[in-house]
Amino acid sequence: MSQPVRVVVVDDHAMFRRGVSAELGSTGVGRVDVVAEAADVDEAVAAVLEHRPDVVLLDVHLPGGGGVEVIRRVNDSDIKFLALSVSDAAEDVIGTIRGGARGYVTKTITGPELVDAIGRVAEGDAVFSPRLAGFVLDAFAGAGISADLASVDEDLDRLTEREREVMRLIARGYSYKEVAKELFISIKTVETHMSSVLRKLQLSSRHELTRWASDRRLL
Repeated sequence: MSQPVRVVVVDDHAMFRRGVSAELGSTGVGRVDVVAEAADVDEAVAAVLEHRPDVVLLDVHLPGGGGVEVIRRVNDSDIKFLALSVSDAAEDVIGTIRGGARGYVTKTITGPELVDAIGRVAEGDAVFSPRLAGFVLDAFAGAGISADLASVDEDLDRLTEREREVMRLIARGYSYKEVAKELFISIKTVETHMSSVLRKLQLSSRHELTRWASDRRLL
């Protein structure tokens, strides 16, 4: 019998992280073994270097520089990275794969599907949610989306990591109160980030922001 795949779970939301670990502990019994958890880039790098897992289950948006920063700092081709994110935006998917991840699945994935994806990544396969596979194929085939992504990157470079998170949630229709709860920050901080986002993108309202994000496939 083969050994279980050793996994480190990285996500800045403690309840979600614990939920994933619990799900893997039941659904993936005998196939997956969660050896550590981490909540930000520094914790993730330390946990990965200490435990040397087969697969790192990695959130894309993390305090301290994001999931790609974890991959860059670990810099070990023997350790596979599978992104698990709420975001299905093209720039997140392509950026994370270009950063070195072997796969990208969204948080709508079921427990059994996630166990299967972890096993496949550990064996060297590339794994994507069906809709996301199209982004990757288009981008690495040099199709038109590449030019679009360059433009998107230029716009997003004006925003900080936290401003991007606020921007996406507001553009998806979240209220300021809901954004504050989701990101564990105050409503006043959400308002400050939103003002900065609108100023940097030269937009005047959340309605314009939703249209801007939709046009760039960021929703």
